[in-house]
Amino acid sequence: MRSAPLSDPAVPSGDLDDLYENAPCGYVVLLADGSIAKVNATLCDWLGVPAHELVGGRFRDRLTMPGRILYETHLIPLLRMQGFVTEIAVDLMTATGKFPVFVSANERRDAEENLELTRLVVFQAEQRRTFEQSLVRSRDDAYQGLADERATSALREQFIAVLGHDLRNPLASIDAGLRMASKEPLSPKQTRLVGLMQASSLRMSGLIDNVLDFARGQLGGGLTLARDLSKPLEPTLRQVVAELQATHPDVEIVEEFSIHAAVDCDHSRIAQLLSNLLGNALTHGAIGKPIRVEAASVNEGLEISVANGGDPIPAAAMERLFQPFFRGDVRHSANGLGLGLHIASEIAKAHGGTLTVASSEAETRFTFRMPTQPDQVP
Repeated sequence: MRSAPLSDPAVPSGDLDDLYENAPCGYVVLLADGSIAKVNATLCDWLGVPAHELVGGRFRDRLTMPGRILYETHLIPLLRMQGFVTEIAVDLMTATGKFPVFVSANERRDAEENLELTRLVVFQAEQRRTFEQSLVRSRDDAYQGLADERATSALREQFIAVLGHDLRNPLASIDAGLRMASKEPLSPKQTRLVGLMQASSLRMSGLIDNVLDFARGQLGGGLTLARDLSKPLEPTLRQVVAELQATHPDVEIVEEFSIHAAVDCDHSRIAQLLSNLLGNALTHGAIGKPIRVEAASVNEGLEISVANGGDPIPAAAMERLFQPFFRGDVRHSANGLGLGLHIASEIAKAHGGTLTVASSEAETRFTFRMPTQPDQVP
């Protein structure tokens, strides 16, 4: 059954009065001089003021100071120009504080275009205002986040520059000086001293590489690869073993290499991975037991493993082994940041490979596997 229109005589006048007084919005009628001629009960309830106190007064006086300024400089001039305005955001003053509303208005003029009255409709805007303010805050947070990201990017570049230039260059000079000194006739004591200094220089270079790669990963740069399929990988791996063997002459390092296929990889990164794994074995391996380094072509892939004797890695430590700055139970004399295995794991991932560990009473073995060609990456 269709409801009767409001203009239908069948609609009681009392219902029309009820709709006006108790509508879910405020109604105000202003005379030509701006004074309130009529106001409904809804707006009176919002303001907490009875109708007889509002009639004869001015609507602008019920606004906050910013609202009054907007009313006089925007709402009224626009209303006079076009005869209507919609959704002007202002705040009413109530007994309990500010009450956010939207005001829409239109004019009624006579045949000579003289203003007779102005009709105002007032809608609650608290939830919408809260939503809009939330959007503004979100926008500001996004801008601030962008500014922070730019600042972080600048910090990253400065940090990488310090590691890449201000630390590496002096270290390169020290290493060059030690190489020159090692070629001169030296006493046994001097030879041992130069060897210790070379070991420290090599370890410092590895630390710088690890910290630099960690910084790139954490600050958004990520590991970069310069793949080269043309060069054989074995000489690079043998050089890594030779350098660490020279700095640890008391440890037996057994190498077994059998790489038959060309490997599409970043040679310097694979060297860094092996250096980190071998350095870890030298730190944690049992004294007097050899360390085995193996590299071979296996099932269209490359496999590199480093094994050392000693106590097995505890199960709790296995779960955190490749996390940054995790050092586990190291010897009192062992130094390091706990980044070596983390960086090795990241290098493995960058090559589409894996780095795993198996530890028992017999040995602890780290194994790196990767496909020899990029199109074999899963």
